[in-house]
Amino acid sequence: MKGRKLLITGAAGFTGRHAVAYFKAGGAEVTAVVRRPAAESAVFPEGVQQYVCDLSDRKAVHDMIGQVRPDEVLHLAGRNSVPESWRDPLLYMETNVMATLYLLEALRAQPASRILVAGSRLKYRPGTAVGPPHPYSLSKTLEELVSLAWGTLFKQPVLLAEPCNLIGPGPSTGFCSLLAQHIVRSEAVSGTDDEIPPFRLSSRIELRDFLDVRDAVRAYDYILRKGETGKVYRIDSGKQRTLGEIAEKLLAHAAVPVGMDWGPEAGVHAEADAGVLHGSVTQPETSEDNVTALGWSAAIPLEQSLADIVDFYRASREGRM
Repeated sequence: MKGRKLLITGAAGFTGRHAVAYFKAGGAEVTAVVRRPAAESAVFPEGVQQYVCDLSDRKAVHDMIGQVRPDEVLHLAGRNSVPESWRDPLLYMETNVMATLYLLEALRAQPASRILVAGSRLKYRPGTAVGPPHPYSLSKTLEELVSLAWGTLFKQPVLLAEPCNLIGPGPSTGFCSLLAQHIVRSEAVSGTDDEIPPFRLSSRIELRDFLDVRDAVRAYDYILRKGETGKVYRIDSGKQRTLGEIAEKLLAHAAVPVGMDWGPEAGVHAEADAGVLHGSVTQPETSEDNVTALGWSAAIPLEQSLADIVDFYRASREGRM
Protein backbone atom coordinates (compact mmCIF):
# COMPACT_ATOMS: atom_id res chain seq x y z
CA MET A 1 0.00 0.00 0.00
CA LYS A 2 3.00 2.31 0.11
CA GLY A 3 2.52 5.36 -2.03
CA ARG A 4 -1.27 5.27 -1.73
CA LYS A 5 -2.71 8.54 -0.47
CA LEU A 6 -6.08 7.62 1.02
CA LEU A 7 -8.77 9.79 2.60
CA ILE A 8 -11.33 7.99 4.80
CA THR A 9 -14.55 9.74 5.83
CA GLY A 10 -16.49 8.57 8.87
CA ALA A 11 -13.13 7.55 10.32
CA ALA A 12 -14.29 7.66 13.95
CA GLY A 13 -17.15 5.23 13.30
CA PHE A 14 -17.26 1.46 13.78
CA THR A 15 -16.05 0.56 10.29
CA GLY A 16 -13.95 3.70 9.94
CA ARG A 17 -11.67 2.87 12.85
CA HIS A 18 -10.93 -0.55 11.41
CA ALA A 19 -10.35 0.93 7.95
CA VAL A 20 -7.89 3.53 9.25
CA ALA A 21 -5.94 0.89 11.17
CA TYR A 22 -5.89 -1.54 8.23
CA PHE A 23 -4.71 0.87 5.56
CA LYS A 24 -2.19 2.54 7.85
CA ALA A 25 -0.72 -0.83 8.84
CA GLY A 26 -0.35 -1.61 5.15
CA GLY A 27 1.76 1.49 4.56
CA ALA A 28 -0.77 3.87 3.03
CA GLU A 29 -0.72 7.59 3.78
CA VAL A 30 -4.06 7.90 5.57
CA THR A 31 -6.10 11.02 6.31
CA ALA A 32 -8.91 10.26 8.79
CA VAL A 33 -11.86 12.62 8.35
CA VAL A 34 -13.97 13.26 11.46
CA ARG A 35 -16.77 15.71 12.13
CA ARG A 36 -15.24 16.76 15.43
CA PRO A 37 -11.85 15.98 17.00
CA ALA A 38 -11.88 12.28 17.81
CA ALA A 39 -12.36 11.37 21.44
CA GLU A 40 -9.69 9.50 23.34
CA SER A 41 -11.41 6.18 22.59
CA ALA A 42 -11.07 6.87 18.88
CA VAL A 43 -7.39 7.78 18.78
CA PHE A 44 -5.91 6.68 15.49
CA PRO A 45 -2.57 4.91 14.92
CA GLU A 46 0.56 7.02 14.97
CA GLY A 47 1.16 8.77 11.70
CA VAL A 48 -2.48 9.10 10.70
CA GLN A 49 -3.47 12.65 9.77
CA GLN A 50 -6.76 13.64 11.40
CA TYR A 51 -8.84 16.18 9.47
CA VAL A 52 -11.90 17.79 11.05
CA CYS A 53 -14.57 18.53 8.46
CA ASP A 54 -18.36 18.79 8.42
CA LEU A 55 -19.25 17.07 5.15
CA SER A 56 -22.53 18.95 4.97
CA ASP A 57 -20.50 22.16 4.53
CA ARG A 58 -19.82 22.40 0.80
CA LYS A 59 -16.97 24.89 1.09
CA ALA A 60 -15.29 22.94 3.88
CA VAL A 61 -15.37 19.79 1.75
CA HIS A 62 -13.93 21.66 -1.24
CA ASP A 63 -11.12 23.08 0.90
CA MET A 64 -10.35 19.66 2.41
CA ILE A 65 -9.98 17.97 -0.97
CA GLY A 66 -7.83 20.84 -2.19
CA GLN A 67 -5.51 20.49 0.78
CA VAL A 68 -5.29 16.69 1.00
CA ARG A 69 -5.41 15.91 -2.75
CA PRO A 70 -6.06 12.19 -2.18
CA ASP A 71 -5.41 9.45 -4.71
CA GLU A 72 -8.31 7.44 -3.27
CA VAL A 73 -11.33 8.16 -1.08
CA LEU A 74 -13.20 5.63 1.05
CA HIS A 75 -16.52 7.30 1.87
CA LEU A 76 -17.92 5.66 5.01
CA ALA A 77 -19.53 8.71 6.62
CA GLY A 78 -23.29 8.92 6.95
CA ARG A 79 -26.24 8.31 9.21
CA ASN A 80 -27.86 4.88 9.39
CA SER A 81 -30.48 4.73 12.12
CA VAL A 82 -33.93 3.88 10.79
CA PRO A 83 -35.83 5.35 13.78
CA GLU A 84 -33.82 8.58 13.61
CA SER A 85 -34.54 8.88 9.89
CA TRP A 86 -38.28 8.99 10.68
CA ARG A 87 -37.72 11.76 13.21
CA ASP A 88 -35.54 13.89 10.94
CA PRO A 89 -35.78 12.78 7.30
CA LEU A 90 -34.21 15.96 5.91
CA LEU A 91 -31.12 15.37 8.03
CA TYR A 92 -30.72 12.03 6.24
CA MET A 93 -31.04 13.66 2.83
CA GLU A 94 -28.42 16.25 3.81
CA THR A 95 -26.02 13.77 5.40
CA ASN A 96 -26.28 10.80 3.06
CA VAL A 97 -27.10 12.49 -0.25
CA MET A 98 -25.92 16.09 -0.30
CA ALA A 99 -22.70 15.44 1.62
CA THR A 100 -21.83 12.71 -0.90
CA LEU A 101 -22.51 15.10 -3.76
CA TYR A 102 -20.32 17.77 -2.17
CA LEU A 103 -17.52 15.21 -1.94
CA LEU A 104 -17.97 14.08 -5.55
CA GLU A 105 -18.10 17.66 -6.80
CA ALA A 106 -14.94 18.58 -4.91
CA LEU A 107 -13.19 15.55 -6.40
CA ARG A 108 -13.87 16.77 -9.93
CA ALA A 109 -10.70 18.82 -9.48
CA GLN A 110 -8.91 15.50 -8.88
CA PRO A 111 -10.14 13.49 -11.92
CA ALA A 112 -7.82 10.57 -11.23
CA SER A 113 -9.00 10.10 -7.62
CA ARG A 114 -10.96 6.89 -7.18
CA ILE A 115 -13.85 7.08 -4.72
CA LEU A 116 -15.59 4.12 -3.14
CA VAL A 117 -18.99 4.93 -1.62
CA ALA A 118 -20.31 2.54 1.03
CA GLY A 119 -23.97 1.89 0.26
CA SER A 120 -26.59 -0.16 2.05
CA ARG A 121 -28.61 -3.34 1.54
CA LEU A 122 -31.58 -1.40 2.87
CA LYS A 123 -31.94 0.52 -0.37
CA TYR A 124 -35.08 -0.10 -2.40
CA ARG A 125 -35.59 -0.67 -6.11
CA PRO A 126 -37.02 2.43 -7.83
CA GLY A 127 -39.72 1.62 -10.33
CA THR A 128 -41.05 -1.35 -8.41
CA ALA A 129 -44.49 -1.49 -6.84
CA VAL A 130 -42.99 -1.31 -3.36
CA GLY A 131 -41.70 2.12 -2.36
CA PRO A 132 -39.04 2.98 0.21
CA PRO A 133 -39.83 1.45 3.64
CA HIS A 134 -38.31 4.40 5.52
CA PRO A 135 -36.40 7.66 4.90
CA TYR A 136 -33.05 5.97 5.56
CA SER A 137 -33.71 3.57 2.68
CA LEU A 138 -34.65 6.48 0.41
CA SER A 139 -31.48 8.39 1.33
CA LYS A 140 -29.20 5.42 0.55
CA THR A 141 -30.99 4.74 -2.73
CA LEU A 142 -30.55 8.36 -3.78
CA GLU A 143 -26.92 8.32 -2.63
CA GLU A 144 -26.21 5.36 -4.89
CA LEU A 145 -28.09 6.82 -7.86
CA VAL A 146 -26.39 10.23 -7.71
CA SER A 147 -22.95 8.68 -7.13
CA LEU A 148 -23.15 6.48 -10.19
CA ALA A 149 -24.73 9.25 -12.26
CA TRP A 150 -22.06 11.77 -11.23
CA GLY A 151 -19.40 9.31 -12.26
CA THR A 152 -21.01 8.84 -15.66
CA LEU A 153 -21.72 12.51 -16.28
CA PHE A 154 -18.30 13.79 -15.28
CA LYS A 155 -16.17 10.74 -16.10
CA GLN A 156 -15.18 10.19 -12.47
CA PRO A 157 -13.91 6.81 -11.20
CA VAL A 158 -16.80 6.14 -8.80
CA LEU A 159 -17.40 2.69 -7.26
CA LEU A 160 -20.11 1.44 -4.90
CA ALA A 161 -20.02 -1.22 -2.19
CA GLU A 162 -22.98 -2.86 -0.48
CA PRO A 163 -21.90 -4.67 2.69
CA CYS A 164 -24.14 -7.01 4.67
CA ASN A 165 -24.45 -6.85 8.48
CA LEU A 166 -20.97 -6.02 9.76
CA ILE A 167 -19.86 -7.31 13.14
CA GLY A 168 -16.65 -7.43 15.13
CA PRO A 169 -14.80 -5.76 17.98
CA GLY A 170 -15.39 -2.06 18.49
CA PRO A 171 -18.23 0.24 19.54
CA SER A 172 -21.36 -0.60 17.57
CA THR A 173 -25.12 -0.62 18.09
CA GLY A 174 -25.74 -3.67 15.92
CA PHE A 175 -27.51 -6.76 17.25
CA CYS A 176 -24.38 -8.74 18.14
CA SER A 177 -22.81 -5.83 20.01
CA LEU A 178 -26.02 -5.12 21.92
CA LEU A 179 -26.26 -8.72 23.11
CA ALA A 180 -22.54 -8.86 23.93
CA GLN A 181 -22.92 -5.76 26.10
CA HIS A 182 -25.87 -7.41 27.84
CA ILE A 183 -23.72 -10.48 28.53
CA VAL A 184 -20.91 -8.39 30.01
CA ARG A 185 -23.34 -6.39 32.17
CA SER A 186 -24.84 -9.66 33.42
CA GLU A 187 -21.39 -10.89 34.37
CA ALA A 188 -20.67 -7.64 36.19
CA VAL A 189 -23.79 -7.82 38.41
CA SER A 190 -23.57 -11.55 39.07
CA GLY A 191 -23.45 -12.23 42.81
CA THR A 192 -24.82 -8.77 43.68
CA ASP A 193 -28.29 -7.46 44.41
CA ASP A 194 -28.35 -5.53 41.16
CA GLU A 195 -30.64 -6.73 38.41
CA ILE A 196 -30.86 -5.88 34.74
CA PRO A 197 -33.86 -6.55 32.52
CA PRO A 198 -33.64 -9.51 30.14
CA PHE A 199 -32.49 -8.98 26.58
CA ARG A 200 -35.45 -9.15 24.23
CA LEU A 201 -35.09 -11.06 20.99
CA SER A 202 -38.28 -10.59 19.02
CA SER A 203 -37.54 -13.23 16.39
CA ARG A 204 -35.51 -16.41 16.59
CA ILE A 205 -35.97 -17.18 12.90
CA GLU A 206 -35.15 -13.87 11.24
CA LEU A 207 -32.32 -14.42 8.76
CA ARG A 208 -29.28 -12.20 8.29
CA ASP A 209 -25.87 -12.47 6.71
CA PHE A 210 -23.13 -11.49 9.16
CA LEU A 211 -19.58 -10.60 8.14
CA ASP A 212 -16.61 -9.47 10.19
CA VAL A 213 -15.92 -5.77 9.70
CA ARG A 214 -12.22 -6.52 9.23
CA ASP A 215 -13.03 -8.73 6.26
CA ALA A 216 -15.26 -5.98 4.87
CA VAL A 217 -12.41 -3.48 5.11
CA ARG A 218 -10.20 -5.86 3.13
CA ALA A 219 -12.98 -6.05 0.56
CA TYR A 220 -12.98 -2.25 0.29
CA ASP A 221 -9.26 -2.46 -0.44
CA TYR A 222 -9.87 -4.99 -3.23
CA ILE A 223 -12.57 -2.79 -4.77
CA LEU A 224 -10.43 0.34 -4.65
CA ARG A 225 -7.50 -1.47 -6.27
CA LYS A 226 -9.24 -3.81 -8.71
CA GLY A 227 -12.86 -2.71 -9.01
CA GLU A 228 -14.41 -1.51 -12.25
CA THR A 229 -15.63 2.08 -12.28
CA GLY A 230 -19.40 2.44 -12.19
CA LYS A 231 -20.08 -0.95 -10.63
CA VAL A 232 -21.81 -1.91 -7.38
CA TYR A 233 -20.05 -4.66 -5.43
CA ARG A 234 -21.84 -6.80 -2.88
CA ILE A 235 -19.87 -7.84 0.21
CA ASP A 236 -21.16 -10.74 2.30
CA SER A 237 -20.24 -14.07 3.83
CA GLY A 238 -22.55 -15.99 1.52
CA LYS A 239 -24.43 -17.62 4.37
CA GLN A 240 -27.52 -16.38 6.19
CA ARG A 241 -28.10 -17.38 9.81
CA THR A 242 -31.03 -16.96 12.15
CA LEU A 243 -30.84 -14.47 14.98
CA GLY A 244 -31.59 -17.32 17.35
CA GLU A 245 -28.49 -19.19 16.20
CA ILE A 246 -26.31 -16.09 16.58
CA ALA A 247 -27.75 -15.38 20.03
CA GLU A 248 -27.00 -18.95 21.19
CA LYS A 249 -23.41 -18.70 19.95
CA LEU A 250 -22.91 -15.43 21.82
CA LEU A 251 -24.50 -16.76 25.00
CA ALA A 252 -22.05 -19.68 24.92
CA HIS A 253 -19.33 -17.13 25.79
CA ALA A 254 -21.13 -15.94 28.93
CA ALA A 255 -19.54 -16.82 32.25
CA VAL A 256 -22.88 -16.56 34.10
CA PRO A 257 -26.56 -17.20 33.28
CA VAL A 258 -27.91 -14.38 31.11
CA GLY A 259 -31.50 -13.16 31.22
CA MET A 260 -33.22 -13.49 27.83
CA ASP A 261 -36.73 -12.79 26.61
CA TRP A 262 -36.90 -14.88 23.48
CA GLY A 263 -40.27 -13.54 22.37
CA PRO A 264 -42.38 -15.24 19.69
CA GLU A 265 -40.91 -17.48 17.01
CA ALA A 266 -41.51 -14.89 14.31
CA GLY A 267 -41.52 -11.12 14.16
CA VAL A 268 -39.32 -8.10 13.64
CA HIS A 269 -36.26 -7.80 15.85
CA ALA A 270 -36.72 -4.32 17.28
CA GLU A 271 -33.75 -4.41 19.65
CA ALA A 272 -31.14 -4.53 16.88
CA ASP A 273 -33.01 -2.16 14.62
CA ALA A 274 -33.24 0.50 17.35
CA GLY A 275 -29.74 1.69 16.54
CA VAL A 276 -27.28 1.42 13.70
CA LEU A 277 -28.20 -0.93 10.89
CA HIS A 278 -25.51 -2.50 8.72
CA GLY A 279 -27.67 -4.49 6.33
CA SER A 280 -31.04 -6.03 5.65
CA VAL A 281 -32.85 -9.09 6.94
CA THR A 282 -33.19 -10.73 3.55
CA GLN A 283 -32.09 -9.60 0.13
CA PRO A 284 -33.28 -10.86 -3.24
CA GLU A 285 -30.82 -11.87 -5.90
CA THR A 286 -29.58 -8.77 -7.73
CA SER A 287 -27.34 -7.93 -10.65
CA GLU A 288 -24.62 -6.35 -8.50
CA ASP A 289 -21.18 -7.92 -8.75
CA ASN A 290 -19.92 -9.81 -5.74
CA VAL A 291 -16.50 -8.72 -4.54
CA THR A 292 -15.38 -12.37 -4.68
CA ALA A 293 -15.02 -11.80 -8.43
CA LEU A 294 -12.00 -9.63 -7.59
CA GLY A 295 -10.27 -12.43 -5.67
CA TRP A 296 -11.48 -11.50 -2.18
CA SER A 297 -12.85 -14.05 0.28
CA ALA A 298 -13.88 -13.88 3.91
CA ALA A 299 -11.12 -15.03 6.26
CA ILE A 300 -12.41 -14.56 9.81
CA PRO A 301 -14.74 -17.31 11.11
CA LEU A 302 -18.03 -16.25 12.66
CA GLU A 303 -17.06 -17.85 15.98
CA GLN A 304 -13.93 -15.69 16.19
CA SER A 305 -15.90 -12.54 15.37
CA LEU A 306 -18.40 -13.24 18.16
CA ALA A 307 -15.67 -14.07 20.68
CA ASP A 308 -13.81 -10.87 19.79
CA ILE A 309 -16.98 -8.81 20.32
CA VAL A 310 -17.51 -10.19 23.82
CA ASP A 311 -13.82 -9.75 24.65
CA PHE A 312 -13.95 -6.14 23.44
CA TYR A 313 -16.78 -5.22 25.83
CA ARG A 314 -15.16 -7.10 28.71
CA ALA A 315 -11.95 -5.16 28.11
CA SER A 316 -13.88 -1.90 27.88
CA ARG A 317 -15.62 -2.51 31.20
CA GLU A 318 -12.32 -3.42 32.85
CA GLY A 319 -10.56 -0.36 31.42
CA ARG A 320 -8.27 -2.38 29.17
CA MET A 321 -7.51 -1.59 25.51
